[in-house]
Amino acid sequence: MVAYPNPDGLEIHFANLDGKRELGDLWEAARVAKVKPGTIRVWVTRRKIEPVIDGEAGQYFHLPTVRAAAAGGAKHRPADPAANSRGPHAHAA
Repeated sequence: MVAYPNPDGLEIHFANLDGKRELGDLWEAARVAKVKPGTIRVWVTRRKIEPVIDGEAGQYFHLPTVRAAAAGGAKHRPADPAANSRGPHAHAA
């Protein structure tokens, strides 16, 4: 199950007919979320969001859903930014 599910396909279709542009490719989704495109790919693999269309033409995302996922933030944010490192680092002197 996805953390931020897309709305029904008919809602997206009728919104596009009304002139609201709610679908975007990977780069537009990254721009809306203010992250790098790689972050969007990570969100898809971790089931935070899912593309509406995934085919030969690429992946297309529901931009309001991506915006909501970006506003939701991360599951865990340590109080100390140094705690975000991936382990002990040995530096050559």
